[in-house]
Amino acid sequence: MLQSMTGFGKCVIPFEGKKIVAEIKSLNSKQMDISTRVANVYREKDIEIRSLISQSLERGKVDFSLYYDTTADASLQINPAAFKAYKEYLSNLADENSIEKPQDWFQILLRIPDVMHTGSEELDNVEWEVAAKAVAEAIDKLKQFRIQEGAGLEKFFTTKLDNIASLLAEVPQYERARIDKIKARLEDNLKEIDDKIKFDPNRLEQELIFYIEKLDISEEKQRLTNHIKYFREVMANEKGQGKKLGFIAQEMGREINTLGSKSNHSEMQIIVVKMKDELEQIKEQVLNVL
Repeated sequence: MLQSMTGFGKCVIPFEGKKIVAEIKSLNSKQMDISTRVANVYREKDIEIRSLISQSLERGKVDFSLYYDTTADASLQINPAAFKAYKEYLSNLADENSIEKPQDWFQILLRIPDVMHTGSEELDNVEWEVAAKAVAEAIDKLKQFRIQEGAGLEKFFTTKLDNIASLLAEVPQYERARIDKIKARLEDNLKEIDDKIKFDPNRLEQELIFYIEKLDISEEKQRLTNHIKYFREVMANEKGQGKKLGFIAQEMGREINTLGSKSNHSEMQIIVVKMKDELEQIKEQVLNVL
């Protein structure tokens, strides 16, 4: 079953007058690329969090956040100096870059760890257990999201492969006409110079057969059919197949290009163009496959 590299997961767990929030999202990337934003109280666990993410997700550009939202509670305090300093800094930054200032400063500033804090910034084991649970649940939700997205990709690829196979099935009806057209054109050209150049008809027939054999597309059709079949098998049976599917798509492109270069027939060239269009859509989306 395919999995997408795109996903999102979020978990919120109440704990002693605040809400511990873990958020994680991922996009496509050739390798694992993790970026974390962790509240100061959880900073000491950053390496542990990164290790958990890398073990769980394999590949992708991952953005992770772990913070807490506070609720009204006597044990929570606002640092007025930090609040004022951050508001002034962000306001000046908005003016310098011609960016519209936010309507609700409190919603933004109170999420900054230095502005809002509990009486202690010491992380105890009980709170970390809750935070670790939030991290694990957010990752699980992202993995489920990836599976759902992967199902959509598999359906998309199946449709595109069916389209290419259907177009390939149209090719044989033009092959005989293509050969007859090439042969007739060569014979007409020779008739025009028959009074000027003498040639051996038997040798001409041999050369004509050799030329037509060079334009034979039987092998290209068979290889393209095999690539389509293999693409389907990899989708169904293997895990972490994104790179392999990309390689198969490249091989499909080579066979389609060769069909185009050998076609010498307008209808076949139209079919080749349509197949290229379907394949390009596959190549674009295969980048999102884990």
